[in-house]
Amino acid sequence: MSSRDPTPRPRAPMTPPEILALLPQQRPFRFLDEILVVDEQHIVGRYTFRADEHFYEGHFPDEPITPGVILLESMAQLGVVALGIYLLGLELPKDELVRYKTLFTDSQAEFTGIVRPRDTVHIRAEKVFWRRRKLRSKVEMSLLDGTIVANCVISGMGVSR
Repeated sequence: MSSRDPTPRPRAPMTPPEILALLPQQRPFRFLDEILVVDEQHIVGRYTFRADEHFYEGHFPDEPITPGVILLESMAQLGVVALGIYLLGLELPKDELVRYKTLFTDSQAEFTGIVRPRDTVHIRAEKVFWRRRKLRSKVEMSLLDGTIVANCVISGMGVSR
């Protein structure tokens, strides 16, 4: 009989800077500046849309607004990718995390406001479920004054490279 216990031991939680360092999206396609809070149930972050973002040139030239697909991407980067990295990090050693990429699988989104250049958005995601490396989150995005501009239920799946 072996004295080795096969039960996996919980790993130490990653810090927000460690999670950001593992986020695969980079400028000009990273829409997450900072993670403020993270635990097994939720994550909170923010992003400031820079006036020189390339998509403002054509959306719309005389009155630029942030495209909904970019708002959805920002919510996915926090609520699926960053939270997924955190949750996977509780199961695997950090050196194994780099073998995984999170793929977007589905979403239901509602856009209720406008995000303009130089606006800072606050994003909050709550885990709906995490199983077999699939994560579903309920995400809300608001401006700093509290105005809700978008919300979604979004899913993604961690796949090994």
